[in-house]
Amino acid sequence: MDFAFDARTEELRERLLAFMADHVHPAEPIAEEQRAALASPWLTPSVVAELKAEARRRGLWNLFLPDCESGARLGAGLTNLQYAPLAEITGRSPDLAPTALNCAAPDTGNMEVLAQFGDPAQREQWLKPLLAGEIRSAFAMTEPEVASSDATNVRTRIERAGDEYVINGRKWYISGAMNPNCKVFVVMGKTDPDAADVRRQQSMVLVPRDTPGVHVVRAMRVYGYEDHAHGGHAEVVFDDVRVPVANLIGEEGGGFAIAQARLGPGRIHHCMRLIGMAERAIELMCRRASSRTAFGQSIAAQGVVQEWIADARVTVEQLRLLVLKTAWLMDTVGNRGAHTEIQAIKIATPRAVVDVLDRAVQIHGAGGVSQDFPLAELWAAARTLRLADGPDEVHQRSLARRELRRYA
Repeated sequence: MDFAFDARTEELRERLLAFMADHVHPAEPIAEEQRAALASPWLTPSVVAELKAEARRRGLWNLFLPDCESGARLGAGLTNLQYAPLAEITGRSPDLAPTALNCAAPDTGNMEVLAQFGDPAQREQWLKPLLAGEIRSAFAMTEPEVASSDATNVRTRIERAGDEYVINGRKWYISGAMNPNCKVFVVMGKTDPDAADVRRQQSMVLVPRDTPGVHVVRAMRVYGYEDHAHGGHAEVVFDDVRVPVANLIGEEGGGFAIAQARLGPGRIHHCMRLIGMAERAIELMCRRASSRTAFGQSIAAQGVVQEWIADARVTVEQLRLLVLKTAWLMDTVGNRGAHTEIQAIKIATPRAVVDVLDRAVQIHGAGGVSQDFPLAELWAAARTLRLADGPDEVHQRSLARRELRRYA
């Protein structure tokens, strides 16, 4: 990357690149070995704790979280534009690096929700240990019975009963829920299903994992993979789960707005990391093509391979510029002002990175779909992001309507 960022960002980039080279990439095979020896696939390899300690020692901790509106310094206090190149670097090792820096989803989004909408007691009980990396969390919105691309569809009920809320519903692909260290769920459901405004029917509540009636039913696979980096994606049933009214986040009817506030930064964080994934794919592509011979000449000499590599480089440079522009707009005019650009990167980045990864797999042949290279797992993660945080078609629909409105 040849961009000239401010001095603090450049200094953090150098520190992070050194951390990745000295610790994260060497830890990748160690983590796999340790995970294979664990009693449960959802237990965390011990090398992760070592990486987290080293990241904190180097001042590479909670980089994702900007200052609160109140001026409180909860994270590193970086802007979106400052964080963008750092998130890109972590995308080169998405299983380890974000977790090592305490910058992994879904905790990042949940910490942002608590920082922005939580009350002092909620911040003390849940945000503080999340910021310290002592616990993990999960965000429970998606449901199997409805098209969750429309958040107003959620059927989970959150009903007031005296000084408690009673929660009933079924969720799935709840990231983080399989991790034994996941201690709290942020649950979205309907408190007023008959409200005239469909965007005022939903609320969010905090549900401790050990609350009676919370049943983690099974782990959902992603293209056949068990996603250890995010602590799994679980199906969870809430059966007459009771929590104090004080566990409500914000106000009743505010759940949809909170979800939108949460998803904006999450979408750009994913796109930043996707660019890092594509950069690693290009590196692996070039190394593989240069080290293999087919039909009497180097694979790197094949015209089609050179075309793929050139197209991949052009694609990544275009995506990076669009993501950086979006980050700058989020900092200068806010998430609402950057709405079009956030949707644009959410449409363009996963789609293009999937194509780059697919070409890299092709160049690797059988090795590309094996466990000996990270490409297959990176492809599955990138392809999933065409669904996560809203499928492509929803963003295309919204973006097109915004464009058409200019000519109405």
